Amino acid sequence: MGDARFAVDTQSTPERGGGAASRRAYVLAFWYLRAVAFVNFLSAVWVSLGQDVRRHNQENLFTPYLLTAGFASGVFTVFLAITMRRRKRAAWILNLVLSGVFLALFAFAMSFAEIRSHPQNWISLALTAGFVVTLLAGRREFYAKGDRSNPRLAVSVAVGGGLVASLLAGLLITVTNQAPDAARSTFWERWHYGTLRLITVAADEARFPGIAPPNWANVVVNVLSTVLVLAVFYAAFRSRRAVDPLTEEDEKLLRELLARHGERDSLGYFALRREKSVVWSPTRKAAVAYRVVGGVSLASGDPLGDPEAWPGAIAPWLAESRAHGWIPAVMGAGEEAGTVYARHGLDALELGDEALVDVAEFTLEGRAMRTVRQAYNRVRRAGYQVRIRRHADIPAEEMAALVERADDWRDGATERGFSMALGRLGDPEDGQCVMLECTDGEGRLRALLSFVPWGPHGLSLDLMRRDRDSDNGLMEFMVIELLQRAGETGTTQVSLNFAMFRSVFERGGRLGAGPVLRLWRSLLSFFSRWWQIESLYRANAKYRPIWEPRFLLFEKSADLPRIALASARAEGFLEAPGLPKWLHRRHLETHR
Repeated sequence: MGDARFAVDTQSTPERGGGAASRRAYVLAFWYLRAVAFVNFLSAVWVSLGQDVRRHNQENLFTPYLLTAGFASGVFTVFLAITMRRRKRAAWILNLVLSGVFLALFAFAMSFAEIRSHPQNWISLALTAGFVVTLLAGRREFYAKGDRSNPRLAVSVAVGGGLVASLLAGLLITVTNQAPDAARSTFWERWHYGTLRLITVAADEARFPGIAPPNWANVVVNVLSTVLVLAVFYAAFRSRRAVDPLTEEDEKLLRELLARHGERDSLGYFALRREKSVVWSPTRKAAVAYRVVGGVSLASGDPLGDPEAWPGAIAPWLAESRAHGWIPAVMGAGEEAGTVYARHGLDALELGDEALVDVAEFTLEGRAMRTVRQAYNRVRRAGYQVRIRRHADIPAEEMAALVERADDWRDGATERGFSMALGRLGDPEDGQCVMLECTDGEGRLRALLSFVPWGPHGLSLDLMRRDRDSDNGLMEFMVIELLQRAGETGTTQVSLNFAMFRSVFERGGRLGAGPVLRLWRSLLSFFSRWWQIESLYRANAKYRPIWEPRFLLFEKSADLPRIALASARAEGFLEAPGLPKWLHRRHLETHR
């Protein structure tokens, strides 16, 4: 894909913190937890090491903070390391309290000569004391706030989840009980056994005559316990989710910015999606619109407004992300905006190219356009016609009927779109949007296209819907009609679909393409069977557009998997698992 990265300027947005010593302590804290997690996982697979650690814990000996041996202990420690890495204040408090309690117990135990005689205990005391000192020294680095509802949610998860898990454990013990005198035990006793197994990860079977579950059942109960603890930790440490959506005043000011600077970015109008939030520059001359998804503060397109004021909006957006422990990311930024974001510490990765058509340069003439010209003439001879109107010129009753047909033709139950879709159709505030209605020879509506304004003389594709029983080539016919009749709307430039990894498909098929590039192209072609990656490129290339590169901006490469998941959720390709449909806040999102 060529040189897909920008050089990052060393001058980044200032972060809260207590200086170099505090930052070193912060780094030492989460690296200590990472090391402990590694040893815990190692002891889970290295039998002799695991036995040594467990023996130290059982024979009046002590091991360093959170080193208890086993896979579950490793998972907990990794979770704490991740939350500490994200500077979560709640994680710092939990680690300080737990390590402080451990340190106090170690100090008290050292008053006994038998325990002082073991060198391992002095090592444990020193490591735990060092961790406590490190936490105190780096306290200013742990400033990320959680959601205010987290404590209440964590208690609810602990109580409700504990009750459900204990009942499941009791049922499992009942079903799998292999004791010869199983009839002697009551369900209460089996529930008691399962609950103890959940809480202590063990149970004294001698106290429970008539209860003898197989080992795998005990392991399942232990796994339930691990999942429950992780769920409680997640509820306690999750990033703030509820953010203020656009207010009427915000939307009014954003529309004023679009009126003055909207021609700079074809994706600018999509900042008006109403589930987004906005951060303003101090002068209100620029703004960054974003949405928080899965702990990722996801912006899209370029900042709105005067480019000279962009840094004034980018800096507070990054500061807000860090204050709440969000991962900052930008989808689909242009090259100029990507360079400005890079100066604030973000790295850039080329995602693909946006297809832009200059109306004055577009023509159906020539050998290169022969296939497109033939398809266009075939659809026109079939009797199809296109009507072009501004949304404001469509009567309310007609618009309601168009919205209903668009919903009927939607591919699947989920509305899709975020970075290149407005997410609504027929809103009175969007009167300058342009609607294309295609009817067949009998006057029946067969397809719709909707475009949002791109400055005073441009249009950007928002929605494409068609009747599946209509003829092929209908969308191409409508786009060409718009380009040929652009004078009706005063349009000079049109933004069409975004083609991911366009350069791979274009260069990978050329003579002399290297083996890595050809392999990458083959993989993308394979996945295109499901995600239409190559077909979108082909569909746009037929108009011979100007290709404008778009970039993904991010802070750390390690964040890319989470950013990808958040993007997929925002665009409507994935939904958060585990919640009923009626609990999800529905956003009217449209696939571009």
